[in-house]
Amino acid sequence: MVEMAIAMPMLLTLLLGFVDFGYAFYQWNAANKAVQVGARLAQISNPVASGLLLEAKTPSNSLDVGNPVPANTYNYICTASAAGVASCTCGSGATCQDLTANQAAFDFIFNGNSSRPGMQTFLPLLAKSEVQIQYQASGLGYWTRPNGPVPTITVSIVNHQFQFFFLAGLLGFNNITMPSMLSTVTGEDMKSTFP
Repeated sequence: MVEMAIAMPMLLTLLLGFVDFGYAFYQWNAANKAVQVGARLAQISNPVASGLLLEAKTPSNSLDVGNPVPANTYNYICTASAAGVASCTCGSGATCQDLTANQAAFDFIFNGNSSRPGMQTFLPLLAKSEVQIQYQASGLGYWTRPNGPVPTITVSIVNHQFQFFFLAGLLGFNNITMPSMLSTVTGEDMKSTFP
């Protein structure tokens, strides 16, 4: 009985620790799948950065018509506030024509619809404020391309918290911030409606 009283708390802590770290590994895999799905949805749907549809249509020099759009000509970084309101900023070293954010496009990437699951489907505890979508000139496409620019699209999850269930109560473990993860794809023709 004495040996069991000494060994049981250690064995229980070890067992519950395996469960907690197994759940953390599950969340890591779910977050990786979420960014992959988010990148694919961003690739085939309306851009969150409304100004992206203006890019590559009017070069500053009329002699550039038909020439490739240089890399990093534009760089839109779109995020959401804690309330879920999307906004876009312009990355360093680039110019952006319009920083208006398309809230419906951001919500579609985050939530999906009845036929396509969104990021939150794979990671239910994900908050909109933890999602970042970047559209950057890749060097592909050409000025005045009819279907718009060909951006490199990067979808990231940042500052996502993992909460321990068992070890928080037993050993006082605090939440940990999972490392940022991202998925990058090359854009396709910018759509005018959701798929």
